[in-house]
Amino acid sequence: MSQAIYSPQVLPINSEHVIQQFSRRGLLEDSRFFYDEISRRMIGRLSYIRITPETVVDAGCGPGHSLEALKTRFPKARLLGVDSCPSFIAHCRKTFLPKGMQAWVSKLGRKTQDEFHLADLAAMPLEAESAGLVWSNMALHWHPEPHKVIAEWRRVIQVGGICMFSCLGPGTFMELRKAVETAGIQTQTVPFVDMHDFGDILLEHGFVDPVMDQEVITLTYQSPQKLLRDVSALGGNPTIGRHKGLVGRQWYRRLCDALEQQRQPDGKLHLSLEVAYGHAWKSAVHKTAAGETRISLSSIGGRKSKT
Repeated sequence: MSQAIYSPQVLPINSEHVIQQFSRRGLLEDSRFFYDEISRRMIGRLSYIRITPETVVDAGCGPGHSLEALKTRFPKARLLGVDSCPSFIAHCRKTFLPKGMQAWVSKLGRKTQDEFHLADLAAMPLEAESAGLVWSNMALHWHPEPHKVIAEWRRVIQVGGICMFSCLGPGTFMELRKAVETAGIQTQTVPFVDMHDFGDILLEHGFVDPVMDQEVITLTYQSPQKLLRDVSALGGNPTIGRHKGLVGRQWYRRLCDALEQQRQPDGKLHLSLEVAYGHAWKSAVHKTAAGETRISLSSIGGRKSKT
């Protein structure tokens, strides 16, 4: 029986608009209540995995909210943060790289300095097989080609290393999507990839033993205005095909009225956030869908790939 092959999709997400929208949100203080909670749950999952990576990559590090937790979990590890938002990387460099630290590290003859790189997650300026762990909290769903991001993770992870990530799933914002439809508003909403597809992507790109699961977190609100503010704080809508131009009062009022129609028996408005969690290990051998078998250079005679 032939195995189904995952067909990668290019999502209708404008990467420049992702950068612009997050750049307008400061240090994401209005959404930390959610991002920090998911980070805490991911750290809890790491406690069941036996790894001691020398280098940890935070892919989509944002303003660095997960860095302290990662440093506590792996106190001897070198941390590399990567993000496409210039203001986030500037903040991380200013906050987590004290002046004089580079010179102090150089005197010790060690290359343990943490680094922060401004780059697309699918093209990270990191050496091949240089990391024991790639961690990504709530970033993967903002990339139009998540399959390329996962392929890049495989490139930078050492054989026997692991990737761990969280992202939003298709059940996210279902109440808002319904309200948009009820209000008759013509706009594109953000698409999210199903966790089972992520499992297929991991296998297709040479990871083994993928573990995927999901949970739905429900936020409750007294007013539609507060619900919409939180949706905006969580990233907004960088989708190609969304409503262009400024939103008028009538448009906004129709949306709020449609949300009001969904008020639950508890008297509150609900907003669903489907969170998918995944982790998988990098194997030495990668069998592609085309029937090719690729072997990591680092697994041959102790050699280590540099490209």
